[in-house]
Amino acid sequence: MQKIKMNVPLVEMDGDEMTRIIWQKIKEILLEPYIELKTEYYDLGLSKRDETDDQITVDAANAIKKYGVGVKCATITPNAQRVEEYKLKQMWKSPNGTIRAILDGTVFRAPIIVDSIKPSVRTWKKPITIARHAYGDVYKDVEYRVEGPGKAELVFTSANGEVTKQTLHDFKGSGVMLGMHNLDKSIESFARACFNYALDQRQDLWFATKDTISKKYDHNFKDIFQEVYDKEYKEKFEDAKIEYFYTLIDDAVARIIRSEGGMIWACKNYDGDVMSDMVATAFGSLAMMTSVLVSPDGNFEYEAAHGTVTRHYYKHLKGEETSTNSMATIFAWTGALKKRGELDGIKELVAFAEKLEKASMQTIENGIMTKDLAQLSEVENKKIVNTIDFLKEVRNTLETM
Repeated sequence: MQKIKMNVPLVEMDGDEMTRIIWQKIKEILLEPYIELKTEYYDLGLSKRDETDDQITVDAANAIKKYGVGVKCATITPNAQRVEEYKLKQMWKSPNGTIRAILDGTVFRAPIIVDSIKPSVRTWKKPITIARHAYGDVYKDVEYRVEGPGKAELVFTSANGEVTKQTLHDFKGSGVMLGMHNLDKSIESFARACFNYALDQRQDLWFATKDTISKKYDHNFKDIFQEVYDKEYKEKFEDAKIEYFYTLIDDAVARIIRSEGGMIWACKNYDGDVMSDMVATAFGSLAMMTSVLVSPDGNFEYEAAHGTVTRHYYKHLKGEETSTNSMATIFAWTGALKKRGELDGIKELVAFAEKLEKASMQTIENGIMTKDLAQLSEVENKKIVNTIDFLKEVRNTLETM
């Protein structure tokens, strides 16, 4: 069979631990036999980020700006234990946070649903999409360890030299503090991305923060969303017969749990991080969640919404068999390939990516799955397979298609 040719490369960002192993195997088993895969490769493994002082992450983000589409493997965001384990120069920031800050986009995450796996929230009948702001907050913060008594101040020096100070806290002893920020321009981009996506999907849009406590920071998000909606989207939403509304984050959680799903839930950066994990787990597994970053100028970055599966990686290093779910990583590749095909007018590439997604889901419906899904699936005769054998089974299903 003649392989599908690509004209423009994908920006390929390799990652860490078990997902790095899976990344290579997906290419080897499911992609390279069918596609003349064209990528611009960036190794975002933790060691390489440390070696380049994280410049490679910045280079990868700028490459997405150049080529329009990127696909990213899961990566480690190091904590103190990782600094020691990898002998790092410093505790590097989240690579996802760095990329999102450079692209200034919105992350849309939705579960991969198969009929034989029912949500643990019994009322949910439709997918819930999390729209996550991808700039600022704790992912772009400045942190400081306070070692003893002293006064912490929030200081702003305007462009004309005027200085404003506010006391953050009078420390009587040791503690910690952080400063975080966001930008009106980025929040406006986030709002428009959410409203446009809701119109495209014909789904209601919910937005939630904690403005009763954060009366300036979170309230600013609320005000900007409402202003953009009233000026640019109110009539469009009414014509489409869909709804936008704002509520407190705790009220949104209660409503979501009681709902049947089918809405887009817009969240600030950290809220979206946590809530997308909650939604993914309730629908089945963290490894069953698609994720795409969409920037205001039309760039796309696809990734798995979960971590590097450290526990399985340590088992793998010992030569032990693992049964790691690769669905989200497969769908990161198929999402990127579909978008590349759409942008470049390569219908065969789009069709292949869609078939690979169907083959992956059909394999699970046929009762062949990794251990995490076997505990949830209602299929009677289940066959639990290891990490690599699942990919081979997907290829077998794909060949029949």
